[in-house]
Amino acid sequence: MSILDLIGNTRLIPLRHMLPPKSARILVKLEAENPTGSMKDRMALAMVEAAERDGRLQPGGTVVEYTGGSTGVSLAFVCAAKRIPLDLVTSEAFSKEKRDHMKALGAKLTLVHSPTGGTTKALTLEMIETARQIAAARPGSFWTDQFNNTDVHPGYARMADEIWQQGEGRVDAFVHSVGTAGSFRGVITRLRALNPQLHAVAVEPAESAVLSGGPSGSHKIEGTGPGFVPPQWQPALANEIAPVSSTDAMAMARRLAREEGIFAGTSTGANLLVALRIAERLGSDKTVVTIACDSGMKYLSTALYAA
Repeated sequence: MSILDLIGNTRLIPLRHMLPPKSARILVKLEAENPTGSMKDRMALAMVEAAERDGRLQPGGTVVEYTGGSTGVSLAFVCAAKRIPLDLVTSEAFSKEKRDHMKALGAKLTLVHSPTGGTTKALTLEMIETARQIAAARPGSFWTDQFNNTDVHPGYARMADEIWQQGEGRVDAFVHSVGTAGSFRGVITRLRALNPQLHAVAVEPAESAVLSGGPSGSHKIEGTGPGFVPPQWQPALANEIAPVSSTDAMAMARRLAREEGIFAGTSTGANLLVALRIAERLGSDKTVVTIACDSGMKYLSTALYAA
C-alpha cells in the first residue's frame, strides 16, 4: 500500500446544530481527511499520473505549477511520494502554513508579490506567466497548468460517486466554490448523470464576482475567484451563482468550527453560507451537499483564525 492510496473516500456527515427550522438536511464532505488536509490531493494525483501514463512527464522530469497554496501542497505531497522534483510559483498573499508545508515536502518555491495582499487577476496572471517561463527554461519539465488541465475531472468524478453512495442516492442540490472550475465541473458533470434534476450552485467572492458579470477585485477567499472566468468554467452547469464576501465567508467558517466542530478554511465558510440559504429555500425532505474543502490548520496565521 502507498501513502497515495489514502487519497479520497472522505466522510460525508450531516450538520447537526446550524440548520434553521424546516430546512433541508445539509451533508458536508470532509476533505480535510485527505493526506494533506485538502480536496486538492485528488487533482494533484490525477494530473501527475495522467502525465506519467501518456509520457508528458518522463522519468527524471520536473513538475512545475502556479498555486494559491492547496494545489501546491498537494502536488508537493504527490511528487514527494513519487520522488519527482517540483517547482512551484506562489505568493505571500496565501497563508504561511501552506508555503511552509510545500517546502517541508521538498518543493522549490518562487514567490510573486501581491501589492494588495489578496488574490487579484494581475497576481494570478503573473504567477501563471512565471510558471510558464520556468517550465520553458527547463527541458524535460512538465507544467501541470491547473486552469487548463482537464485531467483533474476523473479525480473529481470519483468524489461525486462517493457523495452519491454516501448520500444513499439523495442529492437534490450541490453547492461549491469556484477557483479553476475543475472540481465544480468534474463533480457536477457526474452528479448530473446520476440525477438530471440536480440543482447546482457555484459560489464566488463578492469582491471579484466575474462569473456573475461583475468586475474583478481583490479578495481573501483562498483557492477561489482568480479574477477572470477560468477556461474550464461551463455556465450551463450552474443553475445559479452566489457571491459571498470574504468577511462573511470567514465569519461562517469560524461559526462552523464553534457550533459543529468542523475546522475548515474560508472557502468552506463561503460554501456553507450558501448551502444554508439553499437548504432553507428547498425545505424539508431535500438534501443539500457541500464541501469542507480543507483544514483550518492551513489558516492559523491568517485573518481567518489569528487572534
